[in-house]
Amino acid sequence: MSDSVARNTALTLSSERTAATSSGYIMLLIMLLALVAGIFGASLMRNDPALGGTIMAAATVTFSFILCGFYMLQPNQAVAITLFGSYQGTDRNTGLRWLLPWLGRKKVSLRANNMISERLKVNDLRGNPIEIAAQVVWRVTDTAQALFDIDDYKSFVIVQIEAAVRTIGARYPYDDFEHQEVTLRGNHDQVSAELRTELIARLVVAGITVDECGFTHLAYAQEIAGAMLRRQQAQAVVAARKTLVEGAVGMVEMALEMLSEKNVVHLDDERRAAMVSNLMVVLCGERDTQPVVNAGSLYQ
Repeated sequence: MSDSVARNTALTLSSERTAATSSGYIMLLIMLLALVAGIFGASLMRNDPALGGTIMAAATVTFSFILCGFYMLQPNQAVAITLFGSYQGTDRNTGLRWLLPWLGRKKVSLRANNMISERLKVNDLRGNPIEIAAQVVWRVTDTAQALFDIDDYKSFVIVQIEAAVRTIGARYPYDDFEHQEVTLRGNHDQVSAELRTELIARLVVAGITVDECGFTHLAYAQEIAGAMLRRQQAQAVVAARKTLVEGAVGMVEMALEMLSEKNVVHLDDERRAAMVSNLMVVLCGERDTQPVVNAGSLYQ
C-alpha cells in the first residue's frame, strides 16, 4: 500500500488554488449603467451626433465586454480557470460570478457520486472463483488534479474501482468454516474499510476521495456454487450432530449419577451399558421412540 501511495504522490503535478474572480452582481450593475449610457448616447445623436455616437459606442463595447464574463455556480460546483492553457486557479464561490472573458472556464461537480461496479469474477485467496461487486461513494476534492492530471477522471474512477475490488477479493478467502481467518463473507466491515483505504490510495492522484464503500454482491461462481452449497450443508449437519451428541452424553451422565445417588436402581456394568445405549438412541434419534415392555429380564 505504501508503494502505491508513493507512486501516486510522485505522479501528482497539479494542486488546486483559489482564483481571483469578481462578484457577478457588481458587474451586473455596471452593465446596467452601460445600458443606460447607451440609451443616453442614442438620445444625444439628434443634437450632437459625434458625442452621442462616442458614448453609444463606448457603452456598447462595455456592455458586450461585461456580458461575456458572467457565469453561474450552484452549490457544490467549482470552476477551473485557465489562460491559454495555463491553470490560474479554481472558483468555489456560489451564485453569479464574473471573470475576464478571455479566461477559459470548466465546471466540475463537487457533489458525491454513487457508483455500483459490475459483477466481477475473481479468484479468492484459496483459488475459488467468486463473483463480487462493490458500491462506492466518491467525490472530487481537488479540481486541478481531476482535470489536469487525469485525462478523464470519471473513467479513471471506474477502472480503479474494478482494480481495487479484484485486489481485495484475491487477498482473503470467501469463507472459513473454522472461523479462524478474516474472510470476505464473515468480516464485511473490516474488508470494506480495507477496500476504502485501497481506493483512496489509488484515486488520490486524481484529486478524488472515497466517503463510503461496501460489497453489494458476494457469492461463489456458478460453476462451483452447487458443490460449495453441499459442502456447507454437510458441515452444518456435522456441527449440529456434534452439538446433539455432546448434549446427549451430558444428559446420560447426569441421569446415571442421579439414579446412583438416590438408590433408585443398582446397575452393574452390563446394565449400565445397556441403559447408556438406550438413552443415546432416544436422545440422538431423529424419529420418535416406541416404548417396549420387557416382561423378562435383561439376561433372559
